[in-house]
Amino acid sequence: MAKVIKLRKGLDINLKGKATKETATVKCPGEYALVPDDFCGVKPKVVVKEGDAVKAGDALFVDKLHPEVKFVSPVSGTVSMVERGDRRKLLSIRVKADEKQEARQFDTKGDIKALMLESGLFAFLRQRPYDVVANPDDAPKAIFVSAFNSMPLSQDFEYVLQDQEEEFQAGLSALAKLAKVYLGVSAKQTAKALTEAKDCEVNVFDGPAPAGNVGVQINHVNPINKGEVVWTLGAEEVIFLGRLLKTGKVDFTRTIALAGSEVKEPKYYKVMVGQKLTTLLEGTINAEGARIISGNVMTGIKTSAEGWLGAHATEVNVIPEGDHADEMLGWIMPRFNTFSTHRSYFSWLFGKKKEYVIDARIKGGERHMIMSGEYDKVFPMDIYAGYLIKAILAGKDAIDRQEALGIYEVAPEDFAIAEFVDSSKLELQRIVREGLDTLRKENA
Repeated sequence: MAKVIKLRKGLDINLKGKATKETATVKCPGEYALVPDDFCGVKPKVVVKEGDAVKAGDALFVDKLHPEVKFVSPVSGTVSMVERGDRRKLLSIRVKADEKQEARQFDTKGDIKALMLESGLFAFLRQRPYDVVANPDDAPKAIFVSAFNSMPLSQDFEYVLQDQEEEFQAGLSALAKLAKVYLGVSAKQTAKALTEAKDCEVNVFDGPAPAGNVGVQINHVNPINKGEVVWTLGAEEVIFLGRLLKTGKVDFTRTIALAGSEVKEPKYYKVMVGQKLTTLLEGTINAEGARIISGNVMTGIKTSAEGWLGAHATEVNVIPEGDHADEMLGWIMPRFNTFSTHRSYFSWLFGKKKEYVIDARIKGGERHMIMSGEYDKVFPMDIYAGYLIKAILAGKDAIDRQEALGIYEVAPEDFAIAEFVDSSKLELQRIVREGLDTLRKENA
């Protein structure tokens, strides 16, 4: 029987615009793009040039430090642009898709790690510490997969899993050949493909966001000590692996949630990794000037309709920007429709079921860090979040302190809820990302 882990710390934010359980398709764009910034910790080396013909599964770039880690085209077509920015930084590699798609055929009978490296699926594996693309030379003590996201407006993986249970189980079984697999499921999920999954240890998490974060699950099931490595993989990316084993071809088709208060009809769409968002957003947004987020509303990246679907994105959220908000009397006005973690407004009288529209404004400037313990109320890990943030801000002189406070276990997303409630208005996710990057350089 699965172990049930009850979490009391956290915060559920009930936002308006949840995706209804209805799946639609969109017109396939003529161009797709692979963005190196989606794969943290990688130094990309381009292995194609403009005008080259590629098949789905052919490498577009590799990691300079580990050339065996390949990043492959999601479609077949012609390389239309190798886009570079300042100091020739690689921004994207674009592929103009063929009308008739062709995919590279892989031999699925060999070593699983070699297959994942060759097919580009290894690039989706992340490692703790540092929350970067996994190092193929490491031997992880475990692989963690979270089958749910507890953040607001997130994708319902149990719905996405329908008709793909066989591929999901095949992916889990393949990962089990690399290391012990831990599958985290929600107490609300009932699908047998999750609760009775084979070749893995199933753990049930019951609690508010960020209970679905894989970092939280690692902390409660098998914490990381200095010198240890854990790999993580997204639940839908486990399906990618299962499809590869079943067909011998890569298929990066996702079922994402298009959600948010500025979406006319929030629902699910079948799209491809690297797809242009114009095809998804055209005619679906309520107003001009809304904020488009590739990924979750709490952890995703601000983009535009001309942007591309991120490699790990399971949602596209659209919320008000808030640039022209006009609020009479400002923050002192008694309110019924404004969300607050305190009882500053009367909206708490409506309970947890009330849906809110929250815009992208910070509503205040950055100020001195207030050690009030507010992070700890929403941070369900055995880590002193406030002290860890202070140690990271102290820089290289406090690396020993960072290690003692558990920096090896965390990723920026674990601080998303703490950032939301932070009275100091600090960019906690950015601070943690910079701290992990500095630590990685020091330990290289």
